[in-house]
Amino acid sequence: MSPISSTLPRSGRPSGDRPAKARIRRHSLHHEVAETLRQMIIHGELQPGEKVPVASLSDRLGVSPTPLREALKVLAEERLVVIEVNRGARVAPYTGEEAVKLFEVIASVESLAAELTTRRMSDGEIAELEAMHAAMAKAFHAGDKDAYFDLNSAIHQKLVTASGNEELQYVHERLMLRAQRGRYMAILDADRWLQAFQEHEALMAALRARDSAAAAATWRIHLLNTGKTLGEVLRR
Repeated sequence: MSPISSTLPRSGRPSGDRPAKARIRRHSLHHEVAETLRQMIIHGELQPGEKVPVASLSDRLGVSPTPLREALKVLAEERLVVIEVNRGARVAPYTGEEAVKLFEVIASVESLAAELTTRRMSDGEIAELEAMHAAMAKAFHAGDKDAYFDLNSAIHQKLVTASGNEELQYVHERLMLRAQRGRYMAILDADRWLQAFQEHEALMAALRARDSAAAAATWRIHLLNTGKTLGEVLRR
């Protein structure tokens, strides 16, 4: 774990029990700062349209404004922030229409991943997914959204990685830079959270049966529903 991420809990939120000025190593400093800011955006600590407070973040993270500004350039390339001349940086808007369109693409990519993974994964990889799903189910029943989200993200990533398709993995990685904050916002809706968990259960049943068509169909519906819910949340 990097020193900068160690100042944050798994959810990406700052911990009141740890020093506000924890120092981080100088190697690839702006990339580590970018990851911290990325997590703050994903988990809603920095809201869409909000100005990024460079001065206060610089003090809190124990870095100079220079690596913060370099980090913001990285996030601007990822379309997570918008840099305005002489006005600083703001978290990029995230509209309901954008969310729906984005998850239409993700649904196609991840459903293909689910189909390929179901056909190709080893018994050991299925066992690994079973363990991850069991831990996620425990977090769901405990009402622990942050733990659930971390495990949920790991399951989605595992399905993509286990597909064995590097081109698919590359496309998915770029899409998820913009989509992660939306997936977290979607599970804040209690009805959608229950529905999403049930869709994960259905996916596991398809994986156990080695039913690639069912896995693909289930996962496509899962991602489309996430986009639909997120679109509704953002419109509200």
